[in-house]
Amino acid sequence: MTNKIVLGTAAALCGLIMMAATPASANLLDDIMKAKKIRISTDLAIPPSGMMDSTMKPTGSDVEVAQLLAKDWGLELEFIQTTGATRIPNVLTGKADIIISTLSVTAERAKVIDFTKRYATLQSDVGCLKSSTVKDWPDLKDKSIGVSRGTTQDTTLSNMKDKDLKIARYDDDATMVTAAVSGQVDCVGSSATIINQIGVKNPSRVFESRIPLATFDLAIGLKKGEQPLMDKLNAWITENVKNGKLNAIYKKFHGVDLPPDMRS
Repeated sequence: MTNKIVLGTAAALCGLIMMAATPASANLLDDIMKAKKIRISTDLAIPPSGMMDSTMKPTGSDVEVAQLLAKDWGLELEFIQTTGATRIPNVLTGKADIIISTLSVTAERAKVIDFTKRYATLQSDVGCLKSSTVKDWPDLKDKSIGVSRGTTQDTTLSNMKDKDLKIARYDDDATMVTAAVSGQVDCVGSSATIINQIGVKNPSRVFESRIPLATFDLAIGLKKGEQPLMDKLNAWITENVKNGKLNAIYKKFHGVDLPPDMRS
């Protein structure tokens, strides 16, 4: 099983690198501005970052970041709905212009796409049913840990070969949460905010963070070689961190401020 995981991950990375090698447009920023529209790859099934409200309109922290960007640039916004596994292929194939979708900055991903400076952070944990006795790694023996396929949590846990973890992979965060809500798994590897959402879905199965994994920087992803677009995005992030708008969006949906070192 371990060999299959390694080979599968290597094959997926190889495929993404081949897509990344496709020549970029002469200037994607010019194309966006001429079209007066920006297409942003965003997962709308991962509350509170992306979700649908009672009127079936997109909402969430990533949604409002995307909306603010489009408004500031005077552009029409088109959301390209995605899952964790399809975020990067969306920009590599030209289906989307950029990614704003809880995209953690990792060395592996940086081989195939470029990242802006961070606009938020993501606390990642192993969360378990509140009534469970899990406190540390040895307590996870014989327990399946649900993860969303292709996420940093999937990669991080898969690389912990010494811990002999049982990983149950789901196609997206919504399916993983459903598995936790319905009792298919008693532990998940995910962001702290998603872990907290499980109990909202089913109050009889409240989950809480038990084992820290990592704190990841979240950045906007774009195809390699698009320096004018990169520069404009970085300038926009800098401005909206300084004026407090990105912090206000984050606090509205996550209940806490961005890290002090981002706001100083």
